[in-house]
Amino acid sequence: MSAPQEAPGAKVLAAALGVLSRHGGALPAVTVTWAQSAAGAIATADHRPLALSGPQSMEMTHRLRAAHHAILVGIATVIADDPLLSVRLLPGTPPQPQPVVLDSRLRFPLEARLLARTDRKPWIFFCGEPAARRSALETRGARLFAAAAGPGGVDLYDLLRLLGEQGVRSLMVEGGARVLRAFLAAGFSDQVIVTTSPVPARGLRGPDLPGFVQSFTEQVGADTVTWGLPNA
Repeated sequence: MSAPQEAPGAKVLAAALGVLSRHGGALPAVTVTWAQSAAGAIATADHRPLALSGPQSMEMTHRLRAAHHAILVGIATVIADDPLLSVRLLPGTPPQPQPVVLDSRLRFPLEARLLARTDRKPWIFFCGEPAARRSALETRGARLFAAAAGPGGVDLYDLLRLLGEQGVRSLMVEGGARVLRAFLAAGFSDQVIVTTSPVPARGLRGPDLPGFVQSFTEQVGADTVTWGLPNA
């Protein structure tokens, strides 16, 4: 998949798609991405979502979503934001990535909008003994995967191994803060894309940018987007 040259964030999109197309490992290529305020906040102090990205960078993000096989968030993001994790801002019928949720203790809300999607039901990764709601989630169409336990929840290597076995070759990790930090700390990030809004909001801070072997910034509407290849 290629992005039109006139698409918002064309330079970032070209770099990101290049990373995905060159990846040949058994584990999926991982793009870690988030939007933050000028003060580095990704949500309010009480974990409510912040309106940060402008329309141009939102379109860029949806083009990125369409280029990945799967998109992942943690259960805290599902509970706080009730996201759809779909591609909605592109013309025509764009490809839809598989929604993936890290939920070590199976707290997934039965009323979540992800369960109401008719095209792709969520894949939920848990660890430990399955909770009583497993049957209710599966009845609503969710697919559950028992993964090994790691520090603080699902082991990320086992998650990626299981996704690879399902044919997932690229994964876009969108949050929340704890999940983003975990992928960065474990070294499971083939590229990082951060959208910084001029909005001066304070609140829950996102991760610090890792060290990069290669990086650049691009102005996308009012936002500044950083793309980088993390240090090995």
